[in-house]
Order: sequence, then C-alpha cells, then structure tokens
Amino acid sequence: MSAISLHANDLILFAHVVDAGSFTRAAERTGLPKSTLSRRLSELENAFGERLIQRSTRRLVLTDFGETMLEYARRLVDDTEAATALALHRQVAPQGTLRVSLLPEFRQLSIVDVVTEYSRRYPNVRLELDLSSRRVDIIAERYDLAVRAATQLPDDSSLVARHMITLHNGLYASPTYLKRYGTPGEPADLVDHVGLVLVMGSGEKQVWHLSNGTERWEGLPMHTLAANSLGLQQALATRHLGIVGLSDRYAAPLVKQGVLQRILPEWALPSSNVWCVTPGRRLLPQRTLAFIEIFKELLARQPD
Repeated sequence: MSAISLHANDLILFAHVVDAGSFTRAAERTGLPKSTLSRRLSELENAFGERLIQRSTRRLVLTDFGETMLEYARRLVDDTEAATALALHRQVAPQGTLRVSLLPEFRQLSIVDVVTEYSRRYPNVRLELDLSSRRVDIIAERYDLAVRAATQLPDDSSLVARHMITLHNGLYASPTYLKRYGTPGEPADLVDHVGLVLVMGSGEKQVWHLSNGTERWEGLPMHTLAANSLGLQQALATRHLGIVGLSDRYAAPLVKQGVLQRILPEWALPSSNVWCVTPGRRLLPQRTLAFIEIFKELLARQPD
C-alpha cells in the first residue's frame, strides 16, 4: 500500500468545517474562502480515498469514516490551541470565548457576582454559561471550565480539579416553624418533623447523615418535601415549611436577619468541596485563569 501524504492543516480545517456546520460559517471563522475550504477538504478525501462528509444543499453529514477521523482532527485542533495559549499566556487582556458549566444553585456560590466582576474587567471575553447539575463531558462538549460541588470528584487523568472552598453544612429552620412544631433536641426527634430534602440524580431522596464527634445518625423525617433545587428548599424553609440542610456559610445572612436558625448545632452534615475543573491536557488561557482568580477573590471576601 502506498503511503498517504497528509497535511495537518487540512485535518484542522476539516474539524472547523464540522464544528461550524457549514462551509459558509467555517469560512467566516477561519477567514478562508469557501472555495478554498471545499478544495482542501476534497484533496484530503482524495488522499484518504474515502469521503469524510456527505454534502447537500442544506447540511453536511459525516460519514462513518469521517466520524473516526474527526477525533484525530480535533486532537490537532486542541494541540494547536494549546500552542496558541502558550504564546498568549502572558497576554495582559484576556479575549476570546469562555465556556463555563455552572451549578444551577448559582446563588449559593455568588456566581452572579463573579460573572459581573469578570465582565467588568474583561469586556473582550465572550461568556457562554450553562447551568446544569449533570456531570458534563468537559472535553467532548468543549467547555473551558466547570464549577462543581462534591465531597470528592471521580478520578480522571484528562482533567484538573482546583479546590476553591470547603463548605460546612448543618440543619436550619425558621423560628416560626420551630415555634409551631418544636425544636429538635436530638437527631431522633427529626423523625416527627418535615424535611425539605434534595432529590439526587438517581431520583432517590438524599438521606441526612449527621455526625457529632464519633457519634453518627442517619435518616429522614417521616414527612418530606423533596425537590432537586437547593435554592427552592432554602426558600421554602424561610416560608416555615420545614427543616433544610444548608451550608453554614450561605445560611449566615438569613440567620443574621432572624429568618432561619441553626438546629442541633452540635451535629453537622457532611462537608462538601467546591472545585473548578478544567481540561488538563493543555495550558490554560488567561481568560480561564482570570475567571478562577476572580472566583477565589470573591470567595475570600465573604465571611465564613
């Protein structure tokens, strides 16, 4: 079999055409004429001896062979972006597009403040924010950064997780609720109360695991109001509907206002960690590092 002569740039252009969805948009993004892109893609297909894309008047459809080659083409794009990031690493003013996956309970992490400050400092960066509790595939979905809260993150050699803060959690209820139903004196008393509990991705209710030194208790109240939104459960607690598990850090303003109070203060729910997760295969561009630094900065300003 004769050797195939390939040019890496043509594979990179192939990836750009696929990601853009059309030769017209790819031409706008790359600055090359459509005719040039079409010619170079045809030359690449001729070199392979197989079609990469089936063209129609309305859309481009990858062939099976094209699907396979796209993986290699995108690796070249990533390597090229890494080289570019290295060249721009000392760039004073970040620019480009920053794609960030965030927790839907953004109020708990002051993300609004982070985004506001970031946009003020770096107006040349285009922010694309996705609020989702699912574990996004950062590399395949081409995110620059994901903010996640978890006790531990799964091992993944292709990702780097930067620890931002540890959140200590406890149980809270409104004074009105406690006056109406009584204040629990020990964990066993929780059974007779209403629990505002979280629903996990599996659909199961998140059991309360309490600890006090070496003592342990786990369970849920007999009556529960379950939802997959911590923000909603916090709001319902302020409306006197039950007991909720919250971070001490972010319950503090409500406690100071007299809206909520800590119950069973000697007993704590498991702590959780907030992480900034980034692709680990390449040097981070300044726009990503700037987001992480502002996030750290604003967390440090808030009282524990």
